[in-house]
Amino acid sequence: MSHKHRDENYEITLLGPEGPEQRLRLAGRLDVYAIDHLLNQFDRILSGSLLKTLVVDLSGITYLDSGGALALNHLETQAVKNGVELKMEGLSKQAQGMREIVHPEELKPLPPQPRRPGGYIAVIGQATRDLVDDVAEVISFLGALIIALGKVIRRPRSLRWGDVELYMEQVGVDGLPIVGLISFLLGLIMAFMSAIQLKSFGANIYVADLVALAMVRELGPIMTAVLVAGRSGSAFAAEIGTMIVREEVEALEVEGFHPVSFLAVPRIVAAMLMVPLLILFSDVTAITGGLIIGVTYLDLTVYGYVQQTVSALAVTDILLGALKGVIFALLIGGIGCQRGFTTMGGAEAVGRVTTSAVVAGIFLIVVADSIFAIVQYYFL
Repeated sequence: MSHKHRDENYEITLLGPEGPEQRLRLAGRLDVYAIDHLLNQFDRILSGSLLKTLVVDLSGITYLDSGGALALNHLETQAVKNGVELKMEGLSKQAQGMREIVHPEELKPLPPQPRRPGGYIAVIGQATRDLVDDVAEVISFLGALIIALGKVIRRPRSLRWGDVELYMEQVGVDGLPIVGLISFLLGLIMAFMSAIQLKSFGANIYVADLVALAMVRELGPIMTAVLVAGRSGSAFAAEIGTMIVREEVEALEVEGFHPVSFLAVPRIVAAMLMVPLLILFSDVTAITGGLIIGVTYLDLTVYGYVQQTVSALAVTDILLGALKGVIFALLIGGIGCQRGFTTMGGAEAVGRVTTSAVVAGIFLIVVADSIFAIVQYYFL
């Protein structure tokens, strides 16, 4: 019998009548494209009830790759299972070398993929189950994190402050350029767009109030937190995820270190210290951007703009922004580290948890900011 697959020729010929001893001749290219057909043919040949000895002539093989080696390994395995004596003859040096460098125990056919349940109800049910499992993992990590932070509060010297300084530089100092640039441009845009409307009413001076209140109360904290989630939250997840893949976290556990205390707490503490400062920096640069528009476009003086800004802001506004920064930093650092600890697999898994950390971090930021808005409206 012969078969042509993907323009690559190979031939399987069973010689002699059906009986206790038969001869099988293989010729042509035995490559990965021929695996399915080869496995089916081998299973059919070995299923004969009278077959006791099978002599395989491999002298006609012109090419053999890992796929062909897998097929030959499958032939040997099935022959043993069926009680058939297998003899291979005429294997070339090239083919023999391929079989030697490929480990037979690793050449196993891929298991059949389970059929995914169909229908909207099944999909919703699976998504709900995944969500419940995810929430359970987050709660478990939160408990371990609270215990670790409690130990740090009782014994501050137990915290690795050298690592905290390093992460403070990564989160804060390295984030200044992008936070400053976006905040400055955001202040320019807000001032310019509001000036177009307010200028027609002769209310130029209130541009300073709008920019200052909007940035200090809402836009400054939430925009800075989103940037930190994209930069540092993803970095936390990727770093810990890579350590999981390399089994470095297991090595820490063997040496007696608690992974959450050793890896997560320094990162989270650094974020909680630096994000409020980044928010203050964001507010100042955004107000500076609004000041430029006020001076150049609205004919306001620097002194008048600054005075109007100071009179519009209250100390509670600044403190609330800083408090938001602490909470946002806790959420960003916590979810980034938690996603890193859930890494399972290789490089693809690291990328997956990194993306998940950013998405979950931004979601938690928006939810927390909504809660702050409700509390601020009703109680402050």
